[in-house]
Amino acid sequence: MSWTLHCSTGCGYAAPGNVLASLCPTCSQPLMVKYDAPVAKGALTAEWSLWRYAAALPIAPGETRVTLGEGLTPLIELPQLAREVGVRRLWVKDEGQNPTASFKARGLMMAVTRAKALGLPGVCVPTAGNAGIALAAYAAAAGLSARIFAPRTTPPPILGSIRAFGVELELVDGHIGDAGKATMQFAKESGFFNVATVREPYRVEGMKTMGYELAEQLGWDLPDAIVYPTGGGEGTIGIWKAVEEMFEWGWLSSQVAKPRMIITQASGCAPLVRAFHAGEEKATPWENPTTHAAGLRVPAPFGDRWTLRTLRESQGDAEAVDEEAIRAGTLAIASQSGIDAAPEGGCALAATAQLVKTGRLRADSTVVVFNTGSGAAYRW
Repeated sequence: MSWTLHCSTGCGYAAPGNVLASLCPTCSQPLMVKYDAPVAKGALTAEWSLWRYAAALPIAPGETRVTLGEGLTPLIELPQLAREVGVRRLWVKDEGQNPTASFKARGLMMAVTRAKALGLPGVCVPTAGNAGIALAAYAAAAGLSARIFAPRTTPPPILGSIRAFGVELELVDGHIGDAGKATMQFAKESGFFNVATVREPYRVEGMKTMGYELAEQLGWDLPDAIVYPTGGGEGTIGIWKAVEEMFEWGWLSSQVAKPRMIITQASGCAPLVRAFHAGEEKATPWENPTTHAAGLRVPAPFGDRWTLRTLRESQGDAEAVDEEAIRAGTLAIASQSGIDAAPEGGCALAATAQLVKTGRLRADSTVVVFNTGSGAAYRW
């Protein structure tokens, strides 16, 4: 499989896919991968990991896969929660069962695989928590050096997990935006490659496998709505990219309807929700971000334009949830399903209920809620 890189804004920039790339040199926006030929559904393998979709991933013959067995996470239908929320059918896709206990395993696996193939000296990333664990693990698996920058307020269990992989961890005052500035400075000085969310083109490619899996687990069908807790935006972007590819390549019947992409954020840090409802093309940074759902504490997501376009293309929506409702949603998932939900997953469930109550999500809808990580990281 060969691929090229294109600007996600459609500005016209394109480049070969096998060279080191960060942002579009024309407009400084994220780059995206486009494949040079359609991928046949028959190319899927029998592998029990997301690598069953290897034909639709950016890896060339002979290149090494850096893998820990990520992907193929459970999709669990919860009829009782569906009744309580007020929808016809509801599933939870449990990303906490990935090797590094969150959906971040998918994207960082792909970024590190490409970094290894390109012979880079090391990688670095800012993190609200889960991305740091994932990069630490995959860098260790690849034999690459890594430096991770995290806010001091990151939950201690997450920081402990990062340190356990033997990487360099630096704590910074402030939020993930401040960690991002420190990461960019370090990358400039060290030559390490910055794999922050959508600042390179490959994390989204790993993330899109959630969309492939979801369709396959539903018998090559899609739900009416996908509700995704969103900080930086790469999960939402990736799933929608997968949806578009599956229709383009003929994996899905033309009779299947595309889902509405719905993002959820915490009321104390909701720049994308605010921008969506204001009709804006980009988000204004959120001042003084606060939420116990650390993965949602992203005040200035760099993928804002791409995420907002995704919502509008899918006729989607965006909803903010307060801290009490996040906690209630987290408890509801855990106590009624046995899924060890992170607060981000609780936020998505609570938002689903709010959208039904306000009439923005129909009661006859089929809905998939994403639990993006394990709740264990938030208990100490």
